[in-house]
Amino acid sequence: MADNTMTQNGKPSPEQQIELLEKQLIQAQRMAALGELVGTTTHEFNNVLMTILNYAKLGLRHKDEPTRDKALTKILSAAQRAEKITNSVLGLARNRKEEFAPTELVKLVEESLVLLEREMQKYRVVVVCEFAEVPQVRAIGNQIQQVLLNLMTNARQAMPNGGELLLRLSHDPTTGMVDLMVRDSGTGIPQDQLPKIFDRFFSTKDGPDASGKGGTGVGLSTCKDIVDAHQGRLRVESTIGRGTAFTVRLPVHQQAAPTTTVAPITELGIPTQTAKAVK
Repeated sequence: MADNTMTQNGKPSPEQQIELLEKQLIQAQRMAALGELVGTTTHEFNNVLMTILNYAKLGLRHKDEPTRDKALTKILSAAQRAEKITNSVLGLARNRKEEFAPTELVKLVEESLVLLEREMQKYRVVVVCEFAEVPQVRAIGNQIQQVLLNLMTNARQAMPNGGELLLRLSHDPTTGMVDLMVRDSGTGIPQDQLPKIFDRFFSTKDGPDASGKGGTGVGLSTCKDIVDAHQGRLRVESTIGRGTAFTVRLPVHQQAAPTTTVAPITELGIPTQTAKAVK
């Protein structure tokens, strides 16, 4: 008789096959998100390089000091933006470890904004940040950044004619949780669709927009899976015509109690056979 893990002929059971397919799907979703991020980053960096090249040419063509000063100022500004982009990408690389660690959400938000800044400007989205002082959370940095980038992209897509994106960080000491809110002023989600938005393959969009993003129905389900694995919560509130707010609630990182090394009793010159730690 076959068990739940393996059939008699040694082939994976249906339960194993489903589990394997789910793991492959999650990996494919992560690769798709990484591909979108690489595309966005490459586009951003190319814009910076074009700015540097154009103003370098301007400075070489014109010998007067005012024009050269203007060119050098623009080149410096572009180089500083390139540094921000590079640091954000390096931050993602540092966060590739698949293990929980103390994580600063402010830093993740700032790095994500650098990568999406031009896209927000292009679609006339004003970003407002309200960051209270919050403790570090227990998280896998790259996974939470994947959630954040997905929610921010969704928010931008919900405002086709521009609008306001509010990013808010707050801390509730009574629950030991930190809240990260991503709120848009967009079209909103119908109430009858809200219970379904975290279902795999369900989407409120017809397909990818002009930027090539959205419409696959895997983004929010992956976000919820990630937050659930962090022992957190992903909540949504929405009103038609007024916008949608997603709140990612994550547990505060609990520092381990410091351990005190007690010297052996014999080293302290106390004539006893039993050493007891002082409480």
